[in-house]
Amino acid sequence: MRQIELEMVTAPNREPYLEFLLMADESEEMVRSYIQDGEMFSIRFAGKPAGAVLFTFHGHRVIELKNIAIAQGLRGQGIGKMVLKEAFETFRGRGYEKMIVGTANSSIANLAFYQRAGFRMAGIKKDFFANYPAPIYENGIRALDMVMFEKNLKE
Repeated sequence: MRQIELEMVTAPNREPYLEFLLMADESEEMVRSYIQDGEMFSIRFAGKPAGAVLFTFHGHRVIELKNIAIAQGLRGQGIGKMVLKEAFETFRGRGYEKMIVGTANSSIANLAFYQRAGFRMAGIKKDFFANYPAPIYENGIRALDMVMFEKNLKE
């Protein structure tokens, strides 16, 4: 299996990754509200740009997977799984105990992906997407609620 490479992207240099981040969060306004936060990494696969991942920090021991996006033509090859595996190890090594992530109720593939990656459902933020500038539909379902997941990094 080919490996991924993650490279830190500092806050002032993140604009070129907006296109990737918009694959995972359709609201440019929302992405721009957090693009400069936390730690961002570019994802390379087989030496080519493959996506981006952004983490934000909550308190002393909780990290949030805020956005992960893999280029359309590279999905389904295990890249996202490799990124998460590396992130789990990295943040566990830094003393983080829990990773959280949220996804839309309509994102059927994401709901399955996060559970396969070891996340457990932790709650629902009702009407989270109701205030987005434009309604989002996936799989014939309107995105209204955010399903929250968490993974214990101490395991």
